[in-house]
Amino acid sequence: MKGLRKQVMLGSLLIALSVVLYFLQIRIFHAPRDTFFYLFQDLAFVPIQVLLVTVIVDQVLRIREKLAMLNKLNMVIGTFFSEVGTGLLKSFLGFDHHGDAIRSEFFVTKDWTGLRYVKVRKELRHYDYRIDVRRNDLNALKTFLAGKRDFLLRLLENPNLLEHETFTELLWAVFHLMEELEARDELSQMSSPDSEHLAGDIKRAYVILLVEWLAYMKHLQSEYPYLFSLAIRTNPFDVHASAQIK
Repeated sequence: MKGLRKQVMLGSLLIALSVVLYFLQIRIFHAPRDTFFYLFQDLAFVPIQVLLVTVIVDQVLRIREKLAMLNKLNMVIGTFFSEVGTGLLKSFLGFDHHGDAIRSEFFVTKDWTGLRYVKVRKELRHYDYRIDVRRNDLNALKTFLAGKRDFLLRLLENPNLLEHETFTELLWAVFHLMEELEARDELSQMSSPDSEHLAGDIKRAYVILLVEWLAYMKHLQSEYPYLFSLAIRTNPFDVHASAQIK
């Protein structure tokens, strides 16, 4: 309320000052016609000025603010891949019957262009995901996700992530998979329907994770070459990956 009162007082003061200045101009130069002419000319420009300030400038500021926020989100996404995403990809690949085929497609190098990223992402739409929970260690995946519960919860509490719908969907898919695994005491002797259900949960997180990993690598390549260098040396799709430069 005090802030509104101050604004009203400031507005009234500025209007009064403007009236005084126009009055002095008329008294000094004795040209009321010219004064009112330029006054109306200035008033005629006010709608255009409002358009420039409230629409165009405001939109430019909003775009800059959104870009800054997206940059912060990419930092959060980078932390996710360092803590959880890379390990999940390695685990999910072990459940995928066609894991070897997708490894070759995701062998990202410094020579990749924007068109290459788009091409691989399009190919993902036609990829035949064959997830078999018996091909890899579900208990190891359960233990891995259980150790990341607090980290995932902190990410879900981040309100800025609502601006990134795909990544939010990924977090929910991973969190759901974690809860499904934790709800089962015995993972080595599951029925076929239960195995298929878990396979579907893994596939849901796997599909989104692949898309997000591609987007993240593209962002690093264009914005942070030094981080990209480490990312391609530790590529989860490269069975011979090593952080050491050879």
